[in-house]
Amino acid sequence: MIKNNRPANARTGPALTRVAVACLRALLPVAMPLLMLMTGPMTTARAQSPGPSGAGGSLQVLHWWTSASERQAINVVVNQLARQDIQWRDVAIPGGAGMGAAKVLKSMVLANRAPEVTQLNGVVFAEWADLGLLLELDNVAVPGNWEKQMFPTVWSLINNHGHVVAAPLGIHRINSLLYNTAVFKRYNLSPPRTWEEFDQIVEKLKGTGIVPLAQSAEAWQLATLFENLALAESGPAYYRRLFVDMNPAAFLDARMLHILKRLRGLAVAMPQSVRERPWTEVARSMVSGEAAMMIMGDWARGELNAWGMVVDQQFGCVPAPGTGDYHLYSTDTLAMFAGNYAHQAMQETLAQITMSPAVQSEYNRIKGSIPVLRTPDPHMDRCARDSWRTFSKGPAFQAPSLVHRMATDDTTKDAIVAEVQRFFLDRTITEEQTQKRFAAIARTLSRNRND
Repeated sequence: MIKNNRPANARTGPALTRVAVACLRALLPVAMPLLMLMTGPMTTARAQSPGPSGAGGSLQVLHWWTSASERQAINVVVNQLARQDIQWRDVAIPGGAGMGAAKVLKSMVLANRAPEVTQLNGVVFAEWADLGLLLELDNVAVPGNWEKQMFPTVWSLINNHGHVVAAPLGIHRINSLLYNTAVFKRYNLSPPRTWEEFDQIVEKLKGTGIVPLAQSAEAWQLATLFENLALAESGPAYYRRLFVDMNPAAFLDARMLHILKRLRGLAVAMPQSVRERPWTEVARSMVSGEAAMMIMGDWARGELNAWGMVVDQQFGCVPAPGTGDYHLYSTDTLAMFAGNYAHQAMQETLAQITMSPAVQSEYNRIKGSIPVLRTPDPHMDRCARDSWRTFSKGPAFQAPSLVHRMATDDTTKDAIVAEVQRFFLDRTITEEQTQKRFAAIARTLSRNRND
């Protein structure tokens, strides 16, 4: 059923917006300092995007696409929007995995300055939609036949109580291993399919001065490695018990003990001093030959392409060890804040643009991801084709990324990610202690869900 223009929607409107803001005020002590930081530099954070600033109007968009490839990819959308006489006004917040952007978004909503559009990934759609803050996009999704066009997993993700609440751009594969082809050729190495083969590469590179695995100590990057190990350990079913069901017993399982031992053991493959650094720096250390491999979402492949490098020439790509049959995924998505519906027509135009086959193809080719469409894109490279084939096998082979908000709420995700970093950096903490901490987090979530 096609929805009529909003204010008839019983789940939105000024009254419910006031309730939503009241719910968010619990975040005030954390959020307001960030808002104060943003108040002055807000205009400088807006990139000078293509497009008119005149009669067509504009949309303020908050996001964390700030690297070279990310900017190039989102400019595909910006340029198409400009053709509709709509200007994209940037609020770009640096920081991997969008951790800073999430806090800034809450700050802006608290201050009644919500952007018209925001990058919003994963299960948090439901939280914002249930507060009555998101514009429902049924007017675009239903006539556009989105349900039949896109993968069922993505369709389910952007639906809330039967209404479409986000516009999807692409699907990333988090379980990606990139490697330096010159290093592999020089030392006669083959891309590792298992962690045992990975260990053999580490052994062969001893004494060469080359770091086997480029890695950052940033919490989200360590947790990305951790969730790859969890998927490799026992496949998507166990992974979902951990991070979707948040089953306390799953965290106390012997398999989690093995995952944590493997994570700590990987320190021998990393730089002697693992420090916090952006993922782009990690990628540069791999392609420069300082390191042989990195494990990162396939946006890293898009970044290498933006630097002028080509798959199977300067670098190669394979699934992370032990995960070749699976797809650890996250999605790029845009959500629209309803406000007083003054921007609804422009927001719906933007949503329509994101699902254009041409935009899906070009955006994802640059970004390193794959389109959300069930029909394969003929312009995908070898790595993207493998990602598309694996994802298209269906939910039994898919695992929603914990780190990138696909599996659980932000509070639980942040708690798990913090524990992973704490465990990795503090050698006095045992694997068993960390298992118990994970289980305690899961039990707390279970109690909250039942309240």
